[in-house]
Amino acid sequence: MDSKKVVFSGIQPTGNIHLGNYLGAVKNWVDMQDMYDNIFCIVNSHAITIKQNPKELIQKTLDLACILIACGIDPKKSNLFIQSKIDYHPALAWILDCNIFMGDMTRMTQFKDKSNKNPKNINVGLFNYPALMAADILLYQVDLVPVGSDQKQHIELTRNVAMKFNRDFGECFKIPEPLILKEGARVMGLDDPTTKMSKSATGKNHAIFLLDEPDVIISKIKKATTDSNSNIVFDENRAGVYNLLCIYEVLSKKNRASIEDEFANKGYGVFKNALAEIIIDTLRPIQTKYRELNNDKKYIQEILQNGLDSVLPRAESTYNKAKELIGLL
Repeated sequence: MDSKKVVFSGIQPTGNIHLGNYLGAVKNWVDMQDMYDNIFCIVNSHAITIKQNPKELIQKTLDLACILIACGIDPKKSNLFIQSKIDYHPALAWILDCNIFMGDMTRMTQFKDKSNKNPKNINVGLFNYPALMAADILLYQVDLVPVGSDQKQHIELTRNVAMKFNRDFGECFKIPEPLILKEGARVMGLDDPTTKMSKSATGKNHAIFLLDEPDVIISKIKKATTDSNSNIVFDENRAGVYNLLCIYEVLSKKNRASIEDEFANKGYGVFKNALAEIIIDTLRPIQTKYRELNNDKKYIQEILQNGLDSVLPRAESTYNKAKELIGLL
């Protein structure tokens, strides 16, 4: 029997996980655990390109581990660990930095976007962010990296630097392939359906967070942007209604025709009530599990340590090989 392909995914412990993170990434990770050799990393080192409160960052890192397990990341099937616990990540990033051209870095759209959002904190780490992301992936000889459309450029850079290194210094890195996530899980902001739901958005009704109470969810859905039309149909030109329908489609697992029939001749009020109810039902077991886990910090620490112990030899082996090939003692 062939060994399973290795999949790597990372998520930052900044902000709070929202419905878009869950449907666009975490739910996919949970659903594909039986198919792959999974490595899930809480990329807290990436978080410090923006100034963080140190105590809050530590707490958010552990809270994120708790939430991921509550969502269904199974330590018997997947390795979950904290990025900063393995120093080979920044060490390999430096080697990659020395093999990535400035022109390639300056073309990275996320650097431009984040620089515009934080013009007073355009630091070197923010510029070099893609090298650390490439190191995260290449350390573990990864076959596949689940990505959305906004991360494809990072995977291309990772592939390019790996191929360049292998050509210039000798075979070292496996060339990862993007694993394009299934369509229909791109969740937009409730207050502005033209922008992707974001952890960093400041609008009170922008996102539904996984730990939101039922009354908060109901309130946010009721205030979600729609339009002046009355028919409830999947029409991409009607961004607000389309976004809400797509969320309902993913959570209900119904097809679009049956959803349109379900809400034919019914107003937005009826549809929004149904949507809020299915979101609450989806998040309830996650919230219950989170509260249980949050009271057992030792168990969370054990899972993180086991994940670390499992992946560390892979990282060490890859780094030492790269280090030797490039001529470092």
